[in-house]
Amino acid sequence: MKPAFEAVKTSEHISFIVKKFTERYFSAPYHYHPEYELTLIVKGSGKRYVGTNMQDYFVGDMVMLGANLPHYWKTAEDATEDSVSIVVHFREDFLGDHFFNIPEMKKITQLLKDSSNGIHFTGDTIAARQMMNALLLENNSFKKLIILLDLLHLLATATRYSILQKQNEFALLSFSGIERIHQVFAYIVDNFQHEVSLEAAASIANMSTHAFCKYFKRITRKTFVGVVNDYRVDFAVRELINTDKSISEICYDSGFNDISNFHKTFRSKMDISPLQYRNNFNKQTA
Repeated sequence: MKPAFEAVKTSEHISFIVKKFTERYFSAPYHYHPEYELTLIVKGSGKRYVGTNMQDYFVGDMVMLGANLPHYWKTAEDATEDSVSIVVHFREDFLGDHFFNIPEMKKITQLLKDSSNGIHFTGDTIAARQMMNALLLENNSFKKLIILLDLLHLLATATRYSILQKQNEFALLSFSGIERIHQVFAYIVDNFQHEVSLEAAASIANMSTHAFCKYFKRITRKTFVGVVNDYRVDFAVRELINTDKSISEICYDSGFNDISNFHKTFRSKMDISPLQYRNNFNKQTA
């Protein structure tokens, strides 16, 4: 899977976009675009990929993404009903080059900066969800703009949220560099549950294996295998919590092809065995 550069189309009559998507499985691939994005999950569940972060998403899930931050909502494979989302796209200069530099916009400006690493709003999002719905339904363009600014101010003053990436590893890359590393992560996201090849990743980056390993570690501060295993262990953790699958099933579903390697890798990352992790979680939530 190659990361798609999505061209978000506006017109002379529209400075930002609000859309509702209704699909059995969200069809947008691992992609990125220069616009900021607000996404609200109205219906459905699955895995949310933002940059190097992977988490489960459910109804009510709300995130804000900065420019050129790759993302992908993968609907649960056993979905029996449509998935529904409301998405807002806008550019940093959609209100002019200096609008967000005025003192009154200070908190929103900080929100935009923080969104470069992705923000997941974890508190009570009822008001924000109501505003997202209002944005979708409002036909008056001026009122629509006021609702968006109110929404951004509400999110900027939220106290319960989490940053999805500890740092934006790609922030200082050139556009061609962003293209290259996004292609590699798209390959990882699409294949970590199956076979992932260092040679294939190097080929995608159009580099020798040796040069690619140095390049990848310089950008991510991790080895290629380390990042792949991070995805696999994170996936395993969510399977341990959310399913009754056996440890061996989870091992292979997560992309490991050897149970002993799975245990060793899981313990090195989590400081506990998969079974102990599940048991501890069940005790805490009993």
